[in-house]
Amino acid sequence: MLKLKRKSLLPGFLFPAALLLFVAEWLRGAYLVSFLPNYLVQHANWTVALAGIAVSTHYLADSAVKPFAGYLLDRYSTKIVLQVGFLIAAGGFALTLSAGSGWITTIASGLMGIGLSPVWLVGVRHINEENRAAQMGALYAFWMAGLGLGPVILNLVLDGGIAIGVILLLSFVALGGIIASVCRFSIKDFDRIERTSMKAQWKSVRENIKNNRLILPAIILQTTGAGIIVPFLSSFALKRLALTNSELSMIMVLAGACVVLLLVPMGKWYDATKSRWFLVCGFGLFAVSLAGLTAMRSLAGATLMAIVMGFAYAMLLPAWNALLSRHVPAQSPNMGWGVLSSLEGMGVVLGPLIGSWVVAKGSLASPFLLCAGLYGLIGLSYILMPSEVFGSKRSVEWSKA
Repeated sequence: MLKLKRKSLLPGFLFPAALLLFVAEWLRGAYLVSFLPNYLVQHANWTVALAGIAVSTHYLADSAVKPFAGYLLDRYSTKIVLQVGFLIAAGGFALTLSAGSGWITTIASGLMGIGLSPVWLVGVRHINEENRAAQMGALYAFWMAGLGLGPVILNLVLDGGIAIGVILLLSFVALGGIIASVCRFSIKDFDRIERTSMKAQWKSVRENIKNNRLILPAIILQTTGAGIIVPFLSSFALKRLALTNSELSMIMVLAGACVVLLLVPMGKWYDATKSRWFLVCGFGLFAVSLAGLTAMRSLAGATLMAIVMGFAYAMLLPAWNALLSRHVPAQSPNMGWGVLSSLEGMGVVLGPLIGSWVVAKGSLASPFLLCAGLYGLIGLSYILMPSEVFGSKRSVEWSKA
């Protein structure tokens, strides 16, 4: 029943989108988690708080343009939209290197967010509804591999100097542009999808969210939690846990590998059961591991908590996407995903700002404890949701990809 078939999980039409997603998220993770904090604090003499503001700006811009990016993808060539996006990303990175003030740096970070915004929408529109969670597990594996390997590899490279890091980041910007230009992005029957206005699309999504009011705070809170800890992950590991860059990279590789290896099996399992406990247990384990991390003082303890986080993340991600897809109208799927992604992005924007304030008032451990509390509440919220929310009958039918 849970037998994995490679062609059904990652068919030919999905692979180019998955590969581009890997490159984009590698670039995003390396830029936000490793390069930006390192460059601003050690080379531009700015504070860690500014890094948090720059991260918020990146995700604010990414979230703000996603509905518009979806609108463009529903109406114009995918290649053109992606190519323009990577040109904007390249401009944002160049502006980062030439920035003479903190405000210019935040603008540059925002341009990077705008440029990478369409990539995720291109990926999710290629998913077949029949085995959504399993294929999303495969797509998430590429996403997670890129997002995890980016900071890991760049941390290792930065030990050799900032110039090498700059060259590597520029190489991935160029690679993304090449993939967007030479690969074919298409889905079956896409041309038959009925186009609707952005106003009508938003109204349709809003009506479906009203049918399950608990989903909206869950969307915002879970991304808020992630945003709270991301800007301070490296600083916490290096200062509070006394890890070296190499040790941090090793832990991130182990946790990321755990996620990547388990995403597809977890997705297949969820497709078979549609159980709310994937979300309840996933968020619960994540909360426990984050709280436990603040009590660790050794490499072994930190590694154990990271592996638990990886297991929890693999458990909840495919189930969460399958749940979210039930609120995407069929008339204009790219725009629908753009609207929902913007709601998710609200939390990512708020998170770093909240995290910066919590660090200023408390310690480097404070954001992790706050995030643990939020994720514990989210896990409990899924117990309160009605059973039909997780069933096979959808509130909005999705046109088959």
